[in-house]
Amino acid sequence: MLSTMQDGPLSMAQLVRYGTTAHGDSKVTTWTGVGSRRMSYAELGRRAAQLAHALRGLGVTGDDRVATFMWNNTEHLEAYLAVPAMGAVLHTLNIRLFPDQVTYVANHAEDRVILVDASLLSLFGPILPTLTTVRHVVVVGRTGTGDQALPAPKGVRVHDYEELLAGQPERFDWPEPDERSAAAMCYTSGTTGNPKGVVYSHRSIWLHSMQICMTDGMALRQSDRALAIVPMFHAMSWGLPYAAMLVGASLIMPDRFLQPGPLAEIFAAERPTLAAAVPTIWQGLLLHLEAVVPPDRPSPLSTLREVMVGGSACPPALMRSYYERYGTHITHAWGMTETSPLGSIARPPVAASGHSEWEYRFSQGRLPAAVRGRLIGKDGTEVDWDGRTEGELEVRGPWITGAYYRDDDPEKFHDGWLRTGDIGTLSPDGFLRLTDRAKDVIKSGGEWISSVELENHVMTHPAVLEAAVIGIADERWSERPLVAVVPHEGQHVDAEELRQFVAARVAGWQVPENWTFVPEVPKTSVGKFDKKRLRALYADGQLDIVRIG
Repeated sequence: MLSTMQDGPLSMAQLVRYGTTAHGDSKVTTWTGVGSRRMSYAELGRRAAQLAHALRGLGVTGDDRVATFMWNNTEHLEAYLAVPAMGAVLHTLNIRLFPDQVTYVANHAEDRVILVDASLLSLFGPILPTLTTVRHVVVVGRTGTGDQALPAPKGVRVHDYEELLAGQPERFDWPEPDERSAAAMCYTSGTTGNPKGVVYSHRSIWLHSMQICMTDGMALRQSDRALAIVPMFHAMSWGLPYAAMLVGASLIMPDRFLQPGPLAEIFAAERPTLAAAVPTIWQGLLLHLEAVVPPDRPSPLSTLREVMVGGSACPPALMRSYYERYGTHITHAWGMTETSPLGSIARPPVAASGHSEWEYRFSQGRLPAAVRGRLIGKDGTEVDWDGRTEGELEVRGPWITGAYYRDDDPEKFHDGWLRTGDIGTLSPDGFLRLTDRAKDVIKSGGEWISSVELENHVMTHPAVLEAAVIGIADERWSERPLVAVVPHEGQHVDAEELRQFVAARVAGWQVPENWTFVPEVPKTSVGKFDKKRLRALYADGQLDIVRIG
């Protein structure tokens, strides 16, 4: 028996039509460094239509790939709307990848057109001659130092964005493609091997956007002014742009002004209610605010009800600091490029309070109804959701990738489930607590030591700004932890003090003997601790190791 329901496609065309008409008065604001420029969603829709016409004029048809090499700004949002809604595929290039990786992903995706922020021309220019499928480059904005010519290889034309849009019709007959067809694509950050392509469908983006807006998601609402610090070139800015179109939340874009000082200015001027970024952003902002905002002055975070954090585990001490000082909850979420990216979010059960509530907040959160999860133990069998037994997390669902684009990697998939590479536990009520990445867990004497747990303990010490833990070879135990510590500026702490501090918090066999003090922990292109680089520094003898015990 079939239902009597109509079968309307969940298309980006409908999302764009709805968001720019029903919520035409909502606004996108881009920070300029000295103030803001604003545009209504209605105007945004007209500009997106002009961009779609312009891209058609450049020969973009079918599912041609249109790439962006841009910061978070209004023009990037125009591309977010126009490209998938016209039936093409949006490919957000990660501007923080190494140049040879940008070359790889642009050629692998077969990008035809690339929109490039003018401020990034010096970075993009040397890459352009290596791009074999690109036929058009569109330069967005001005560098601030006069017109900058971009030398173009033979067969490539360079255009000015505003000149390209000028005179184009402000309405576009958005097509209705199959909802399972490609709408956008992102590549993983490529910390091991070449980056891998994940292709999102119109349907998956719609369903993911709905989850973002649900109360057990990010609870995005029409009254929100959401500050999207998480890059639009990384996992689709965690879904915020499309979710905002769905409910009419206004968006605030920081452009290239991502340092603590400019971010504090954005908070003071634009008064966001919701913001999203990796933990290192919030650590830097906290230190800045403590240094420049006197205790008797109003906080620039007074309107901020919630901070969404993902990408890596947020230190519990940082979560407590924001709540105690500013009344703002940092809410943990977990996900990957492969999961669109929302896989879980840490909203405590309604009955939780006190210590119990904080324990739920420190977890990676509950899997939503659409995301199925299971844990696979060391012996390859599924383990119980008892909150204690560890295993590798595998997930599946309507916004979880089932393959990589033109890259057969069977090791990442298991009977239709995505192997996440994350080790952790699941509680009986579906809360995920990650203890480590499979590649980062320290195998010592036949037991596992969580590098993340050790990092969190070390970072609760008042003199420690950052701490990253890797495993190093040990003749007796196979592996032992090495802790790389970044002290707060102007503060001193030694290895013996930190060892005793950690010894009061973990089992004796887990206490690290090996310590090193560094000016900064290496970071990946999206702000995570880059343990691959840290291991390389150790292997090359570039770390001064203090051994105690």
